Amino acid sequence: MHTLLRSLTTAALLALSLSSAFAQGQEATIRKNLSERIPQIPKIEEITRTPIAGLYELRLSTNEIYYSDAEGNFLFQGNLIDTKSKRNLTEEREAKLNAIDFAALPFKDAITIVHGNGKRKLAVFEDPNCGYCKRFERDLSKIDNVTVFLFLMPVLGPNSVEKSRNVWCAKDPGTVWKDMMGRDIPPAAAQCNTAAIERNLEFGRKYKITGTPTLVAQDGTRVPGAINNTQIEKLLADSSK
Repeated sequence: MHTLLRSLTTAALLALSLSSAFAQGQEATIRKNLSERIPQIPKIEEITRTPIAGLYELRLSTNEIYYSDAEGNFLFQGNLIDTKSKRNLTEEREAKLNAIDFAALPFKDAITIVHGNGKRKLAVFEDPNCGYCKRFERDLSKIDNVTVFLFLMPVLGPNSVEKSRNVWCAKDPGTVWKDMMGRDIPPAAAQCNTAAIERNLEFGRKYKITGTPTLVAQDGTRVPGAINNTQIEKLLADSSK
């Protein structure tokens, strides 16, 4: 019996070793062929198998997700959807890769706006001239019991930079922001040190925040784009579990 168990264990370990070597060989083939055929492709950081036989996920240094066959002969970008569970596997993977540690956000560079008891937390990166941001703010105003950390990120030109400065330097920046976004009341001219806004822009570049609004929930979930009040409530509820 002991001899049989040892034999089975040895066979299992050998099969695992061969499988690992085979997988490494396939990874090497994919990297070699793609780097030679598409030299401009960003560095491939990770190659993993997908649930589809012969299809591999490639995570690039840009955190973009591509898919390839085992030889690197075919490359495509798109959504991989599990029709049984109705899950978008690509979106789930990208959400995980792009998650931001909420506790590590530079809160000193944010405008803090408290709704109700402020128990729940939400961070938002916004541009004052962003139409989607204004729509989002209208929905956000309907949400109670949340503390919003607003990171000004003027990416839409010089006027956005000017408005962001005027908001940041105001005596009550939270009220000025809400008046501007919700009631179209322009902020009064103001001057102060705006290094925080520059740091926000640098933070956005570092974490590839390419559009506004971008939301970050307490659990690190990142949501690009405006969502309505029902979706905001769900995001807050899910991230507080």
